[in-house]
Amino acid sequence: MAEKKAAAKAAEEKVVKPVEETKETVTAVEAEAPKADAPKAEKKTKTAKTTKKTAAKSTAKKAAAKADADKAPAKKTTRTRKTAAKKAEAPAAEVKEEVKAKEPAVEEVKVEAAPAVEEVKAEAAPAAEEVKAEAAPAAEEVKEEAAPAAEEVKVEEAPAEPELPQPRRSIAFIGSECYPFVKTGGLGDVMYALPKALIAQNCDVKVILPRYKCIPQKYQEKMVYRGAFHMDLCADGRTYYVGIMEYVWDGVVYDFIDNEEFFSEGKPYTNLVDDIPKYCYFGKAALAALNYMDWIPDVIHCHDWQAGLVPVYLRTMFDNTPIARAKVMITIHNLKFQGIYNIPTIKYWSGLPDYVFNKDALKQGYDDANMFKGGLAYANMITTVSGTYAGEIQTPFYGENLDAHLRYHSGKLRGIVNGIDYDMWNPAEDKLLAAPYDATNVIEKKKANKLAMQESLGLEKDEGKFVIGLISRLTDQKGLDLVNAIVPQLMDGNTQVVVLGTGDAFYEDSFRYYENAYKGSFCAYIAYDESQAHGIYAGADAFFVPSRFEPCGLTQLIAMHYGTVPIVRETGGLKDTVEPFNQYTGEGNGFTFDRYESGLLLDATNRAKTLYFEHREAWDEMVKRNMYKDVSWEVSAKQYRQLYVEMTQ
Repeated sequence: MAEKKAAAKAAEEKVVKPVEETKETVTAVEAEAPKADAPKAEKKTKTAKTTKKTAAKSTAKKAAAKADADKAPAKKTTRTRKTAAKKAEAPAAEVKEEVKAKEPAVEEVKVEAAPAVEEVKAEAAPAAEEVKAEAAPAAEEVKEEAAPAAEEVKVEEAPAEPELPQPRRSIAFIGSECYPFVKTGGLGDVMYALPKALIAQNCDVKVILPRYKCIPQKYQEKMVYRGAFHMDLCADGRTYYVGIMEYVWDGVVYDFIDNEEFFSEGKPYTNLVDDIPKYCYFGKAALAALNYMDWIPDVIHCHDWQAGLVPVYLRTMFDNTPIARAKVMITIHNLKFQGIYNIPTIKYWSGLPDYVFNKDALKQGYDDANMFKGGLAYANMITTVSGTYAGEIQTPFYGENLDAHLRYHSGKLRGIVNGIDYDMWNPAEDKLLAAPYDATNVIEKKKANKLAMQESLGLEKDEGKFVIGLISRLTDQKGLDLVNAIVPQLMDGNTQVVVLGTGDAFYEDSFRYYENAYKGSFCAYIAYDESQAHGIYAGADAFFVPSRFEPCGLTQLIAMHYGTVPIVRETGGLKDTVEPFNQYTGEGNGFTFDRYESGLLLDATNRAKTLYFEHREAWDEMVKRNMYKDVSWEVSAKQYRQLYVEMTQ
C-alpha cells in the first residue's frame, strides 16, 4: 500500500512539474524566438526536460519501474486529458484528475499551447514525426497560396508592356529652333514634340541645333561637352571650329553645334546677310558632327530652308563618308521663306561645286541661289505639314515661285498634319486655368474660365457673352486684314473679341484703337503671355484662324482640344483639320469659309453665333465632340515612321 502511495506521489510530481516547466519553456520560446527557430527551441526544451527527469528519478527510486510504465502513454498524447486517462492505470488517472482540479490554469495553458507542447516534447519519435507531418502540409499550403498570387501578378503586369512597332529606326533631326531652348514659331513646337512622339514608336532620335547665345542658362549649364574639331567650310579653304555640346531630355538626345562667331547673336534670325553664312556653316557642321560621333542614322530629317543645304552637302561633299549611307527627308513648314541670295555669296560660304548651281538644283532666276530649292531637289523625300498644303504649293498662288519645281518632284511629296503635345496642352491638368476640365464637365467649367478671363483682361464679366479669341502673329498671312475690316460689325452688345500677339505695327495700332473704342467688349493684348494664352483657349467660345494661307496651323487644334469652336478659312491644314458644321446632320466641328473675303468671315461668324444663342444643345455637343477628337502627335508620328521605313527598305 505504501509503495502504491509513493508511486502515485511520484507520478503526480512528474505530471505537474513538467507541465509547469513546459509552460515556462513555451513562453520563453515564444518570447525569444520566432516559430522559424523551432529546432533550437526543441533542443533547449529537451535539455531542460532531461534534467528534470533525472531529479524525479532520484527522488522516487522505488517507484521508478511503475512510473516509467505510466510515463509512455502520458508523453504520447498531451492534447486532451481524456486520452491520457484511458491509457494510464487507475491510480495515475486519479492523480491527473486531482492535478486538473488543483491547477485549472495549467490545463488551459496546455490546451492553448498544445501544438507548441507537441513540438517541445520531441523526445518521443511519434511526436516528432507528427510535427514534421504537420509542418510539411503547411509549407505546401503556403507554396500553393503563393503560386497563384505570383501568377496573378504576372498576368496583370503583362499588358503593361505594349509591343513596339518593328523594325527600329534611327533618325537625326536637323533644324534651327526647338522648344524649350529657342522658339519663334510652329517649327520650334514640331522639333520638340515630334522626336518625343517618335521615341514611343521605337525610333532612336537625335536632334541637332545651333547653340545660340539666347538659349536659357539653365539649359546651357547642363550641356555636356562631346568633342570638337575644325572643318573646312569656305571655297578658299577657310576652316571653322565646331564644338558639340549634348543635352538629354525625355529620351531624346540634343546635340548643339557650338561656334561663337556664328551663334553669338541674341536671337536666332537677324537678316539674310548674316543668316546665309550662319546656316551654310550649320548644315555642313551638323553632318560633320554625325561623322565625328560615329552616329550614322537611317534617316536625316531636315526642316525648312535653314537646313536646306544638308541634302546637297550629303550627296556631294560627304558622298564618300559613312554618313552618306543615310537617306534624307526635308519638311516644308512655310514655303514663303527659302534662303535666297546671290550665287557668288552662297558658293563661297558653302564651298559647293559649280555643277549644283543649275536651274534644276540651287539656281533661281539669273543670279540667285535658293538654298531650299537645292534641298528639295537632292532629298529622297519631301513632306509638308498637311495634305492640302502639299497640293496647294504646286499651284502658282501658293507655290512661291517653286510650284513648277514641286510639280516636278511631286512623286516624292507627301503631306502629314501636325499634332499638339498633350503634356503641354491638356485642359484637365492645366495649372494655368482657373478651373481645369475635361469633356465630361466642359460646359460648366468653361463658364468659370470665361469669367476669370474676362476679369483678367478687363472685359465685362458676363458668362452669356459670345467670346471670340485670336492668338497669332499680327501679319497679313494670318488674315488679320479680314478681322480688322469686320470688328465694328461684330460689336453688337452680345459679342466680345480678344486679340493676343505681336507683329506689324499697323495691326497693333489698329487693335489698340478698337480696344479704346469698345471698352469692355474688345481687348488688344499686344504681347505674348503663356498664361493669358491658356486662359483664352479655355475661356473663349469661338476662335478665329482666317489665314490667307496656313501650312498646318496649331492654334485651331489647341482650341478644339480646349472645347473652343474654330472659325477658319478652308486652306492648308485648316481645311484638313476643321470639318464645317452641318445644321441638318449635326456633324462637323467648326465653321468655315472658302474665298479670302471679309464678308465671308463675317457670315461664318454669324452662323456660329446663331447656333450658340438659338441651338445651344447642338453647340454643346460640338464642343464635346471637339474635345474627344484625337489631335495628338501620336497619329502623326505613326505616319512619319511609316515613311522612314518606306525610305529605308
